[in-house]
Amino acid sequence: MTELANFFHMGGYAWYVWPSMAITFVVLLANVWFSKRQFKSVLRETATRSKALAQKHAQRRSNKTTEQSS
Repeated sequence: MTELANFFHMGGYAWYVWPSMAITFVVLLANVWFSKRQFKSVLRETATRSKALAQKHAQRRSNKTTEQSS
């Protein structure tokens, strides 16, 4: 048990080591969370643009076929 207590005490530097570890962990989690959020946003935007572009092309094709029929 003493070895474990010494490990957590970090030779007297525990007040510097453990908060820095906690801050690092929080920053890494925030980085993952923001990246996932931005990725989902980009996917939604890409799908919306793709759908609008497909509708635009379909409308152009239908206009061309009606002009050729006339």
